[in-house]
Amino acid sequence: MASHANPVNWFEIPVADVSRAKQFYETVLDVELALNEMGPNQMAWFPMEMGAAGAAGTLIQGEGYTPSHSGSLVYLHVDAIDPTLEKINTAGGTTLVPRTSIGDHGFIAHFEDCEGNRVALHESP
Repeated sequence: MASHANPVNWFEIPVADVSRAKQFYETVLDVELALNEMGPNQMAWFPMEMGAAGAAGTLIQGEGYTPSHSGSLVYLHVDAIDPTLEKINTAGGTTLVPRTSIGDHGFIAHFEDCEGNRVALHESP
């Protein structure tokens, strides 16, 4: 394995409707996602900076990508979980696990997005 401090460098969140999911995540995270097409897949990329620390990722609609509560869990960093959960619930998502302390590492929460995915939030201490 390469000597990266953190092993994850890309994530994909499956969606059934890339336009709907793009609007949801833009509303919830106050960011703009960039629409891209790669082969038969429709994608909405989260903001990223090449060479910067941390992982980049996308919403992806295509064959073999099915929204789910099962499988890997992506944690998105936010400054404050509670206001973000309010936006999630207003935008069509559902809180699954409310803001929960993880000790010295801050707080987490889980939610279901507008596509039926289980996704998580992390708030630094």
